[in-house]
Amino acid sequence: MRKKGDVLGSAYVRKVFYSREDKCWVAVAPEISGCAAHGQTDTEALQELDEAIRAHLAVRQKMGFAIPKHAAGQENAGRVLLRLPKTLQQNLREEAAEEGVSINQYAVYLISLARGQRHPVLA
Repeated sequence: MRKKGDVLGSAYVRKVFYSREDKCWVAVAPEISGCAAHGQTDTEALQELDEAIRAHLAVRQKMGFAIPKHAAGQENAGRVLLRLPKTLQQNLREEAAEEGVSINQYAVYLISLARGQRHPVLA
């Protein structure tokens, strides 16, 4: 689950999940390496994460370190450049041709399928 707060640093993505191993809710800010918090509820974990983000950013600023960039507001162009082994590329090209679609459409289909989503091209 993703949530955003309304505090300093709120543009950073927050993810919260229940950890059976730790028996508590864990909240992380993936764009800030190592920045995480926990709580007895998801709300508490997110509140603790807000504090951790504020403290992390304050220390980085005080020490003159770069502030991590956040993904919020960045536009997704819909393009991804992949370097594939020649044999894999050839296999994908052949399978796409068998389906009568482009290699790009076939790759999107395979990624969607792997993520448990249905893609309308081949579904």
